[in-house]
Amino acid sequence: MPRVRGRAGSRPVRSLPRGHDHLAASVPVLAPRVLARSEEEAVSGSVAPADPPRDAEHEGRVRGDRDPDESVSAAGTSETLAVCSAAKSSGPAIARATTARKNAALNAMADALDAHQDRVLEANVTDLEQARAEGVSSALQDRLTLTPERLTKAADGLREVVELADPVGEVLRGWRLPNGLEVRQVRVPLGVVAMVYEGRPNVTVDAAGLAIKSGNACVLRGSSSAIHSNTALADLLREALVEQGFPRDVVGLITDTRRESVRELAHARGLVDLLIPRGGAGLIQAVVTDSSVPVIETGVGNCHVYVDSGAELSRARRIVVDAKTDRPSVCNAAETLLVHRDVAEAFLPEAAAALVAAGVELRGDSTAQAIAEMNGATPEDWDTEYLDLVLAVRVVDGLDDAISHIAAHGTSHTEAIVTEDRAAARRFVGEVDAAAVMVNASTRFTDGGEFGFGAEIGISTQRLHARGPMALPELTTSKYLVDGDGQVRG
Repeated sequence: MPRVRGRAGSRPVRSLPRGHDHLAASVPVLAPRVLARSEEEAVSGSVAPADPPRDAEHEGRVRGDRDPDESVSAAGTSETLAVCSAAKSSGPAIARATTARKNAALNAMADALDAHQDRVLEANVTDLEQARAEGVSSALQDRLTLTPERLTKAADGLREVVELADPVGEVLRGWRLPNGLEVRQVRVPLGVVAMVYEGRPNVTVDAAGLAIKSGNACVLRGSSSAIHSNTALADLLREALVEQGFPRDVVGLITDTRRESVRELAHARGLVDLLIPRGGAGLIQAVVTDSSVPVIETGVGNCHVYVDSGAELSRARRIVVDAKTDRPSVCNAAETLLVHRDVAEAFLPEAAAALVAAGVELRGDSTAQAIAEMNGATPEDWDTEYLDLVLAVRVVDGLDDAISHIAAHGTSHTEAIVTEDRAAARRFVGEVDAAAVMVNASTRFTDGGEFGFGAEIGISTQRLHARGPMALPELTTSKYLVDGDGQVRG
């Protein structure tokens, strides 16, 4: 039998105390496993259906000058707090659900998206007309746009989540203490996961799907630019949930798009267990600096591609063009190109021509400008996440200079080196601080789907709890299950 290591003085379980045969399949544990159905209830802590969620119209008002560290009462008053309260009440229904029931709900949601595309597309047209009237950039309009193909992809994404392993009940480790206690650490849902995000309605589907599979209720607050699209999508998803016997409020949508609703959500401690802001630097910083709810920061993506002296230049050109132009409005697109001085004259003219042909505006330092035609860069360009067809270009003295530039201006998202020099690659990987570091690959691969996680809820640039693309495991926490046979401490 495989051995399980615990703390000093503990030993792996080889036989179990009398009356504890139900633990035989789970302790000892080396490889992760999932708890049996009866144990799932113990993991989720749910033993009875939740009380019916309160209607938003019956909630009173809460003062906005509450101390940031003060917990919010479940009897919240605004629409925001009413949605959070309803999600909190509905959460146990999804937390205790079997994998089969959660998968049935996800399949029903996917089928609803396929069957009612017209409802969503009609709502999306309203949002796009408003965006054009307000002069929103083409890049942001692209984020906002839904098409039949994109809706089909969203539905297929839900079906992919069905195929992913359910993290709830996974045993992370297990051991027996000298006193005979059996200890297991298992994954459990976080509870209520809230998301604040800008004009990307596909996030509504991705977030809801991942939350449900991981046993969480979710509260979604999109931007005013996508309110009609988000409402249509959320309505479809919730109708499918109800058809599968789940409370509608397992997926909550905040339709109040005033800034105050974000602040209320950030202060909904006691109702919301985790808040994930996803969008531009201003949104993320506002949430991170003014929140009493635990936050995972999905930082901005000021991503760099460094072309080393040891690079194969045709490969480097393909990588740079892809990193910038494949989808410039997303956080894993490259924003700055760094080129080793020794290959700058050979690399930049052809690379610049390819980028300009793809519609990219180049902004270079004086050395880059002397080699290829481009506009001049300002100090602000090195710190800008353009989210558009704009690329800053700098010629560096070498690997040390490139690493120093990234340390000064990067956002710990994704950094890439193109080189055939393995020693240079090892140094770059070891010394660059980022959630993902690429060697001879585009920055665009930092993505939950591309990493094989299925859909993602965001890309974390912080260190605690989660870093990089966040998928199902990152939407769980853990609890310890301790099984005894009458042991006492005294």
